[in-house]
This record gives sequence, C-alpha cells and structure tokens, in this order.
Amino acid sequence: MVETGSRNPVPEICVIFSTVPVLKSQEIARALLDRHLVACVNMMPVRSWYRWKGGFCDDEEHLLVLKTRKEMAETVIRELKALHPYEVPEIIVLPVTGGHLPYLAWVHEETQE
Repeated sequence: MVETGSRNPVPEICVIFSTVPVLKSQEIARALLDRHLVACVNMMPVRSWYRWKGGFCDDEEHLLVLKTRKEMAETVIRELKALHPYEVPEIIVLPVTGGHLPYLAWVHEETQE
C-alpha cells in the first residue's frame, strides 16, 4: 500500500510504457481499457530510432502510457504481448511512489475485475 499522508492508504499503482505502431495503438488501448486492465491510456506520437537485427530503424510510433494497479502489471504485460505486433515489444513498468489520492483511488477503482 502507498501511504498518501491520510489515514486511507490506496493499493500501489504503476505506470507501464509501451511503444506501438500508430495503426495499432487505438485497438490495443481500447482492448486494455475494455477489459478493465488499465484505468487510463495516454497516446503520444513519438519517433523511435533503434537498431534491430543489425539494421537501423526509424519508426513513427505511439507511446502508450498505461496506469494500473501494481498487482495487475503481469496481466497487462501478458495482454500487451498478445496484442502487440512486434516480435520484442517495448514494455516497461515503473512504480508510482506518490500522487493525488483521489486519482490513485480512481485508478484502483477502474481496474477492478
């Protein structure tokens, strides 16, 4: 539980980052939201440069910023991998160490199974 300075701690929240092809971003985000695996998805256009299998890649993608409960991170990762078209998708989980209590509570509420 994250202590927020009040008497009502909320479950731990995490943020998951994943870059996806522009044409798949809405489909992936909606699937995760519809299943209540995430409370919110921010989609931002990004340009990714990286090396893959010995070659240089320059891709226009969307960065998905997904908010969920820490205990659901593995489920979100599993679903992201199933929905994602890349052989090795970027999926990074970061803990949220604090925040606005009503927002954190809302994330928890929206990700009830």
